[in-house]
Amino acid sequence: MKKLLLHKVTGPFQVEILLPASKSESNRAQILNALAGGKGLLTNLSEARDTQTMQRLLTLDGPVADVLDAGTTMRFLTAYYAVLGRRKIMTGTARMQERPIGILVDALRELGADISYQKNEGYPPLELNGFSFSGATELTMRGDVSSQFISAILMVAPTLPEGLTIHLTGTLGSIPYIEMTIQQMRQFGADVKADWEKRQIRVEAQAYQSCDYAVESDWSGASYWYSLVALGPEGSEVELLGLKENSLQGDSAIVEIMRQLGVESTYTGRGFRLTQISAQPNFEWDFTHCPDLAQTIAVVAAMKAVPAVFTGIESLKVKETDRVLAIQQELQKFGADLVEVVPNETYQIRTGEQTNWNKPETIIHTYEDHRMAMAFAPIAMQTDLIIDDASVVAKSYPRFWEDLSKIIEIS
Repeated sequence: MKKLLLHKVTGPFQVEILLPASKSESNRAQILNALAGGKGLLTNLSEARDTQTMQRLLTLDGPVADVLDAGTTMRFLTAYYAVLGRRKIMTGTARMQERPIGILVDALRELGADISYQKNEGYPPLELNGFSFSGATELTMRGDVSSQFISAILMVAPTLPEGLTIHLTGTLGSIPYIEMTIQQMRQFGADVKADWEKRQIRVEAQAYQSCDYAVESDWSGASYWYSLVALGPEGSEVELLGLKENSLQGDSAIVEIMRQLGVESTYTGRGFRLTQISAQPNFEWDFTHCPDLAQTIAVVAAMKAVPAVFTGIESLKVKETDRVLAIQQELQKFGADLVEVVPNETYQIRTGEQTNWNKPETIIHTYEDHRMAMAFAPIAMQTDLIIDDASVVAKSYPRFWEDLSKIIEIS
């Protein structure tokens, strides 16, 4: 439960930051490499705890797979082990056991997996008891809950005797993450065709091909540096290294989002240089395809007093914590708020006469959520700030505080 005191920044900063590798790409690459025989060379794998957990569990094939708090690892490994017929107990932290997994389990059962719930129906821990192919060549899955369920099924689909066609229902969320999965599958030799108008994805049956794969830097991690530049003293500038100009990652949407909130991005060949520009007077964004950016943007919009409307953030309620509630509770400490205008649909950032960002040593609770710690850290551009349980950043960006110390005094 380590606490860190972030001291207010008093002057402009200019730094280069080598971002961590993408956790999303790393976790998919590890599953695909394993399905291809494990002979490919994976470089620039993420140092995030989630990725290290995935690597450990794929290497040490024991009877219990404890994913800790890694949601992606839970979902991807459940599909991987199930379709390969492994007998396994899938478990995790208390919070992980509150995160629904029924949609994925139902899909795997339809394909022929023998899976039972050890405690509560629809939630981990799970018991995997083998696989006998049912003959199913088509599945219908909801597209409005978690793209990770769909990605988990997609990655194992080429191993099925006749491949698989997935039909998607409801509003399609996080499409860029599904497209990332498809692009990475293709690099490992899979034949995948997506027709978003028909809401259909077809995967042919075939063996994956071993290949070497280099992981891109993480756009989710980049978002916190955009926030720091947007809120920093005039003249502040950051160059983020390792980002690609044409990224597979959905969170690269931060480029356009932050252009509206006061940051210009220029590709340098090594990454992107971030510089300050004027913010637009109003802001509205649908976060359906990039929900992990919402916490960061909520803080930026509130601190800049930009009237903001958020949609597509319903999935935040079933992440590491209820992120909507967590944002509300922490913003309220400064007199700001994220107000639910239309239930489970539309939210507004509100500030007013009672809003005060100059409240020294306010404690930010992180709710065992790495993104809460990093999204709220930029408030130190305005005042001294205490981050409670700061070690949570290990889940996705273990070097965050070390990197942040290049522009903020931390004690």
